[in-house]
Amino acid sequence: MNCYERTDHGVLLLVVLTLVPAVFLCTLWPACVFGAEKTVLELWSEVSVPSVPKLQTIKADPKTTALLILDIEERTTNIKRRPRAVASVPAIEKLLARARGKGMPVVFSTTPKASPKEILSQVAPRKDEPVVKSSVDKFFMTNLDEILRTKGIDSVIIVGTAAEGAVLHTATAAAMRSLNVIVPVDGISSSELYAEQYVCWHLLNAPGSRNRTTLTRTDMIEISP
Repeated sequence: MNCYERTDHGVLLLVVLTLVPAVFLCTLWPACVFGAEKTVLELWSEVSVPSVPKLQTIKADPKTTALLILDIEERTTNIKRRPRAVASVPAIEKLLARARGKGMPVVFSTTPKASPKEILSQVAPRKDEPVVKSSVDKFFMTNLDEILRTKGIDSVIIVGTAAEGAVLHTATAAAMRSLNVIVPVDGISSSELYAEQYVCWHLLNAPGSRNRTTLTRTDMIEISP
């Protein structure tokens, strides 16, 4: 064997020694990265509850703030289906009375299969108060945005049910339209407490809503003259 042959064998050995670990690592990479990692479902019981958010006192200008009352109707707000929605009605009713007394615009919504006549009598709209009809996002295929812009609204107070439906998606849609979002926690409801908790966390932490959402209570909202 001449020197060139020895050199070729040496180079070949070097290449093999270099590639084998690389191939070995590439083979194991998916297992190392994905196989050992657990999904959120497997870690479900280990998830810790976030800290309770602090509620804020709000001063609302009735000239630039609107109250949105979402889906407080017979099919969504009844003892059998959603007792917490029924329990929220008195607080919403009091807030509605104060808003009307200060001249604050009020907009109502219904689910797609309901009519304004099905809105509970305690918070029923007046003839001059608009009602929009849509699924969870009340801006979707309605004139809600136009109603608010025409009135010079830059902030909305959102109450209604379900928290994880109409409240969450309408609040996010409002924030994405650069509106300030005020959510009284005693004015939103669901059939499950977890949904209400999650919605509070989501609105305060999700990129689309966190910079524009404030959590409060109906009795912590001061409507200025």
